[in-house]
Amino acid sequence: MSLKKKLGLGIASAALGISLVGGGTFAYFNDVEVNNSNFAAGTLDINVKGNDTANAIIDVKDIKPKDTMTRTFNLNNTGSLDVSKVILSTDYTVTDNGNNNDGRDLGEDIEVTFLWNNDKVNEVIKKTTLANLKTYDATERDLLAWIFGAENSGLKAKTSDTLTVKFTFLDKGDQNIFQGDSLKLDWTFDAKQTNGESK
Repeated sequence: MSLKKKLGLGIASAALGISLVGGGTFAYFNDVEVNNSNFAAGTLDINVKGNDTANAIIDVKDIKPKDTMTRTFNLNNTGSLDVSKVILSTDYTVTDNGNNNDGRDLGEDIEVTFLWNNDKVNEVIKKTTLANLKTYDATERDLLAWIFGAENSGLKAKTSDTLTVKFTFLDKGDQNIFQGDSLKLDWTFDAKQTNGESK
């Protein structure tokens, strides 16, 4: 290979090397933008405030057959989401005073009636015994469906409803076995969200 060709090839290689190095440091216009997005979950939060001691719905002593006890309580939605359903679960324990109840359950003799107070007229929404209420399945225990007739609106966020309930110690014949007995009632209110929606 002639000197002229070698020199030309060397110059071409050097130019190629310089262009590769220069290409790596060539400045292009550039613009970078970061967009911050957020997902914040809402809250379901209900509470129940009764008017008896320690916010209990009912706290009563010395009851006898034919006694009625009417109480109001507030169902409050303090969360940020609407509630579509409130599933009421009933549980209770009976403390026997040693009268030998012969297998009878005091909860069968306590009737519970949920009332809708409309212009001072109490309309019956649901009436049953504590014993029966304890056995209801979930579809039968939707408190809002009882009250609002299964409306989809439910209980809106940051609102409350005042509910009225009447307890009656039924007169069912010989009930001497219940003298001195007590019943501890536990109601659990389980709030359910509304359907998902486009946001």
